[in-house]
Amino acid sequence: MSQKTLELIRKQISENLYHGASLAVYHNGQWSEYYLGTIDGIQPVEKGLIYDLASVSKVVGVGTVVIFMVNSGALDLDKSLTAYYPDFHDASVTLRQLLTHTSGIDPYIPNRDEMNAEELRQAINHIRVTEDKDFKYTDINFLLLGFMLERLSGQPLPSLFEEQIFKPFVMQQTSFGPVEGAVPTVKGISDGYVHDPKARVLDIHAGSAGLFSTLNDLEKFCQHYLSDDFAEKLWQNYGSQVKPRSIAWNLDGDWIDHTGYTGPFVMVNRKEQLAAIFLTNRTFEYDDRPLWIERRRLIRDAIKEELKG
Repeated sequence: MSQKTLELIRKQISENLYHGASLAVYHNGQWSEYYLGTIDGIQPVEKGLIYDLASVSKVVGVGTVVIFMVNSGALDLDKSLTAYYPDFHDASVTLRQLLTHTSGIDPYIPNRDEMNAEELRQAINHIRVTEDKDFKYTDINFLLLGFMLERLSGQPLPSLFEEQIFKPFVMQQTSFGPVEGAVPTVKGISDGYVHDPKARVLDIHAGSAGLFSTLNDLEKFCQHYLSDDFAEKLWQNYGSQVKPRSIAWNLDGDWIDHTGYTGPFVMVNRKEQLAAIFLTNRTFEYDDRPLWIERRRLIRDAIKEELKG
């Protein structure tokens, strides 16, 4: 990779958008890693750091297991969720809708922050479903998919992910948080804190967030998407014409990608054999999400331009 993307990241660090980042890019059959800035304004970013993946957890965990099961015929994308998870109250919602965020679910849960895990689970099982089937991203879709996988497998998500993904992919530093020594996402709060509030409550039963991982483990993860048969058909539209989506992933031309609230994102281009992983704790000092979405797009566009250039 040339200096253009790295200079953009350094510029964003100098503008206090975030303190630092770990970046890996796959090009010409090999990974290159870059460590920029600091974790907290003092401690330098270095190899081996463990990050809160936030919503990147959706593809690292639930999304990948679901893809395996769709390929094997164990799951039918166009069947109702209730065929596999009868605790949900609305038979009109399909797996495809959940996986492409077109379920019509209204994610608002009154008094959510006062609920314990069982109360939150029951609220999600009985959440309101609307007639609006346009793309509307919500964690609830993947929380329900996680509940479904636990019901079908008879295992909690950590055991299922370890058996199906982490052990076969040799991802030895990927797990549910909290993880001692992980990069903190909020100033003044101890390391390993799970940033997402619903994932904190649901703990190991959250299919939407809560996983922690390293650059090296995510390189192994992306490598399987670049080469394994299970991922071969993901670069096609499983969503709508208005908002193309793969299974669990965003679809943008030859790229599938997923982002996370605390700053991370993963991008994979199987056709050109390209990939990128960006890990940061952009919520550490403050949380201006609209600004971050705008600036994140600049990084992703720069990476795409350089890797395909």
